[in-house]
Amino acid sequence: MSTPDTFASKPKVRGRFRLPDPPECPEDKMTSFDHLTINGNAHHLALHLGSPETTLVAGDRYLVVRPTRNLAGSRYPDLLVAFGVHPALYKASNGYIIAEQAGKPPDFVLEIASESTGGVDVGAKRDDYAALGIPEYWRFDETETGRHHGARLAGDRLEDGEYSPVPIDELPDGSLQGYSAVLNLSLRWERGELVFYDPATEQRIATFEDERARADAAEAERNAERTSRTAAEARIRELEEQLRQQGA
Repeated sequence: MSTPDTFASKPKVRGRFRLPDPPECPEDKMTSFDHLTINGNAHHLALHLGSPETTLVAGDRYLVVRPTRNLAGSRYPDLLVAFGVHPALYKASNGYIIAEQAGKPPDFVLEIASESTGGVDVGAKRDDYAALGIPEYWRFDETETGRHHGARLAGDRLEDGEYSPVPIDELPDGSLQGYSAVLNLSLRWERGELVFYDPATEQRIATFEDERARADAAEAERNAERTSRTAAEARIRELEEQLRQQGA
């Protein structure tokens, strides 16, 4: 998937205002690392969406309306996606400043549930993200009962300035699935794991394991071809030797 470059030139980033790093996360909030970082989910999503010059896939940095040292009411989502923006500005400012991105809020935000943040995710954050004009807000809870968010998987889509729930379907294997129109991807809760699926292929987006499997399959095919070629060459030499002996 690719998105158009809506900017004519690169921004100047030297000497810019920088947001501080968010506070250290409570230990139980490390679930976001488990579901987005260590398993490569954010990386795989960025590769799938493409257009790294204008598409930002990031998280765990402040999201604010304008440059400010008063961070009251600011948020630092676990994952955000923004199309048609300047990722370089995000890096230079150490966070997402809407005013610096031509007034454009992120297109997609997701929060991973934890005991310490679950209530805020479904309450104040939902209100704040709607007020910022973020088109989609998703929540993922790894627990079997969805005890932190009240649901294992939930999404909201902005309609007339307010969030409306995205339909979530239960699949035959017990997984839950909802469709993100912003990403043109399906999000799934699968045995406590967050997985992104491409609705066009009904397959998950490529992962490290998929790339490794394809590489292994290609190597096995090359090895088979080499073995077949070696056997054919040996047979040719054998036939040539037989012909030479018959003509002697």
